[in-house]
Formats: sequence, structure tokens, C-alpha cells
Amino acid sequence: MFKKFPHTYVIIFSVIIIAAIATWFVPAGQFKRELNKETNKTVIVTGSYERMESQPQTWQIFSSFYKGFIRSPQIIVFILILGGAFWIMNESKAIDAGIHSFIRRSSRLEKYQIIKKIGIHNIIIISIMMMFSFFGAVFGMSEETIAFIIIFVPLSISMGFDSIVGVCMCFIGAGLGFAGCMLNPFTLGIAQQIAGVPMFTGIEYRFIVWIIVNIVGISYVLIYANKIKKNPTKSIVYNDDEYWRKTISENQTVEINKSSKRAWYSFFALSFVFILFTIYSFLNIKENNYTPLFFLSISTTLFLITGVFSLKKGTQYYVLNVLFFTIIYLVGGVVVFKWELLEIASLFLVMGIVSGVSIDKTANDIVKLFIVGAKDILSAALVVGLAGGIIVILEDGRVIDTMLYVIGNSISGFGKITTLSMMYAFQSFLNMIITSGTAKAALIMPILSDISDMVNLSRQSTVTAFHIGDGFTNLITPTSGVLIGVLEIARIPFGKWFKWAFPFILILVLVGWLLLIPTVLMNLNGF
Repeated sequence: MFKKFPHTYVIIFSVIIIAAIATWFVPAGQFKRELNKETNKTVIVTGSYERMESQPQTWQIFSSFYKGFIRSPQIIVFILILGGAFWIMNESKAIDAGIHSFIRRSSRLEKYQIIKKIGIHNIIIISIMMMFSFFGAVFGMSEETIAFIIIFVPLSISMGFDSIVGVCMCFIGAGLGFAGCMLNPFTLGIAQQIAGVPMFTGIEYRFIVWIIVNIVGISYVLIYANKIKKNPTKSIVYNDDEYWRKTISENQTVEINKSSKRAWYSFFALSFVFILFTIYSFLNIKENNYTPLFFLSISTTLFLITGVFSLKKGTQYYVLNVLFFTIIYLVGGVVVFKWELLEIASLFLVMGIVSGVSIDKTANDIVKLFIVGAKDILSAALVVGLAGGIIVILEDGRVIDTMLYVIGNSISGFGKITTLSMMYAFQSFLNMIITSGTAKAALIMPILSDISDMVNLSRQSTVTAFHIGDGFTNLITPTSGVLIGVLEIARIPFGKWFKWAFPFILILVLVGWLLLIPTVLMNLNGF
């Protein structure tokens, strides 16, 4: 039935062709840009749009693949390192052992009547999605979710669901938080600064938005998950999940190995490094900011304790402990130390090497495993480059600013609710062209701020329309390198994901629009 779905590469290349055709009919134009000193971001100078000579794209549809790679090197390299690192870790069978142990232990909780009534697997889905939604709301987790697909897709299928539910646990969860963002400095913070609104004001209503969005989104996923659990063959990706079912089946029984001397050596080496970092943080406290020292002290102490216990239980448990602290340092690194993909990729590379050393692999063995893992995930990296080609065509054809100019002019001149609704629709559409929330905030907030002043609309309402609109449609657009990377790792064809996600996204978009209306009709704090 679903064999007619075109390959993801075919879909994206078709969009590139459509974008190239658009450059022949959409007039070329450009805004002047200047550096905003408060945010240190380049923003559009409102009223500066001017027509330019058209640059219709022809043969460039083929060079856009190359330019797409140049445009998105961070995500591409991150995916390759991630694939190699997790392949080394998978050689230990630690994740398989952890999943089986987790499901076995969690099932025991069903002896409690209330948990049995709710369903332990439902509780797991809710807990994981809420956690990632919180991360999305507070620090804008997005690219980082790619790393968790390798964990949650096998977990989902082991619980009787499908790969779509596994993707929803982390990727959709983070997306829900991104839309209801309460403290995300990369979108909300920059948008409020550019709009001249005090940073993170209006958080009371944004918290309500976050709660409602999560209730709607998680409820939808739970209904779908339980339908699939009753009859797995109803899953649109049932055949595609055969890879995961086969992998899980082959690793049903994992023998726990006694920890080797190398595993103990790696533990002592990591402990030494963590202690050094803690001492360094203590000696370099700046402006009475004790947060880094607190984080490093707690995490180091926990690693020392859990490391010894996990080593005594066996190699697989120690490798799982390393994975657990990799995740802790990922979250702490992003929140406390403002890490980006460079540091996160390095963190996962260390995780892979430590895992390899712990299972007594030689340096040559580790390198070979890394290469195999990178090859296995190469298609995900390639498709991110191809997706970047869509934006390259639109930029080189000089039509993106024309789209901003035309839509910006069409929004002004209406009443408050209509204007706010059109801003929201504009932002939702813009996700298909510009996927970076930070870039969109810097580009369009000057335009939207001016329009809101024209109709006497609160700039806080405009910011809210921006961040809610920024959260949903990029969960389905083929131009999103993160989405494409997630789907490729989960082995879900884009066409099937689109078919499943489209009604879900429509519901979320409608809920988001309804949540905007109170910002105009009610006297809300900060608005």
C-alpha cells in the first residue's frame, strides 16, 4: 500500500526544483541589514527593501547539494560522529541490556493498582515527553534530540509500539516545549530583546501555554501508541520497523561480562578528569557565579559513587553509566556552560572511545567500529546536506527577502486579532524556508514589531505569536535538517512521517492559534 511513497531524497530534490522555478517568477529583492548591539545578531532594517536584478536558478539545482553541505556542516559532522560513537557503544550490548532491564523492572510496578490502571508504558511515554518538553522550553533543545533516537526507538518497539512513538518521545516532546517556550534564550530571549520587551516577561501565561500544548500533544501520542500496541500491523511504518525488531530479537539475552582492568582504568581516568575540571571551576569562579562549580561537584561525586557500583555489576552496566553521565553533561553543558554542537559532538566521541576501551577493544578495533557506524548513518548526513540545498536556491535566487516583504505588507492594516493571526500564519509558513529559530527571530521581529505598533497590538503578543508559530510546522517540513536527521536515524521514510504527522500538526497549529486570542482580549501580566 505504501510502496508508492517516494524516497526522502526524491521528495527533497523535488522541492529544490520547485524552489528553482519560483526564482523565475518571484521578483528579486533584498533588505538592508545591521548588527543589533543588544543581541549581537544581524537584523533587517525595516523599510529598507529594494528590488534587485533577478537571479533565476537553473543548473544550480545540482550544485545546491554541494552548497547545502557547506551550509550545514555542524549537523552533518555531528550525525557522523554520533553514528560512530553509538556503534562502538552498541558493540557492548549495553543499551540492549539496559532496555530489557528497564522494561522488566518497570513492569513490576504494575502490582500497584493505580499504576496498572494508567499503564506503566503510558507513564513512561508521558514522563519522557514531559522531560524533553521542559528541555525544549528552557534551553531550546532541538539538534540534541538526534542523539536520543538511537535509545528511544528500540525502547518504544520493545514496549510494543513503533518507531514513530520513539521519535515522539524525544523529538516531538522537545518540539512541544519549543512552541510553549518559557525561558528559551535562543528564540524567546532574542525575540523579546529585538522587540524591546523585558526579557522573559509574560512567563505566567507562557507557562499556561506550555501546559496546554503538552496536554494536547502527549494525549494525541498516547492515543496513537495504544492503538498500535493493540495491533502493531496498523502502524504505517510496520514494515520499516523490521530492522529494529530484528536487532532487538537478536539481542534478547545479553550476557553481563565481568568488568575488565581496562574498564577500571577508564573509570579512574575519567574520575581524574572530572576532579580536575571541578578544581579548575573552583579556582576560576567569576562574578560569584557558583553554578558551574555546583554542577561539576555534584556530577563528579555521583560519577565516583555510581561508577564503582556499576563496575562491580559488570561491563554493560558501567557503559550504561557512562551513557547516563554523557546525557547529564549534555544537559548541564548546554544550560550551564552554553555548549553548542562542537562540544556535544566531542562529548559523544569521548563516550564512544571510553565504551570501546571498557570492552577491551584495541585502538584499531575502535577505529573500525567507528567507521562502520559512520557508514551506517551516512544517509542521514547526506540528506541534511540535500535539504540545505532548498535554502541555498532561495537565497541565491534572491527571493527570500521578497517573500518577507510581501507577507509583511499584507499583514498590516487589519484589526488586532486578524493581524496577530496573520503573523502566526506567516511564522508557521516561514518555518518551511528558515528552520533556525534564532535566525528567524533576528530576521522578522523588526518587521513584526513595526506592524504591531501600527495596529496598537502588544509587542508581547507579537513575540508569543512568533514562538508558538516557531514550534510546530518545523516538525514536518523537509527543509529541517534536524527532522530529516531524526527520521533517517529512526529509518522512517519522510513520506510516511508526513502522512502520520500532518493531522497532528494541524491540531497543534489550531490550538496554538486559540492560545493567542487571550493575549489580545484579556489583561494578562506582561502583555
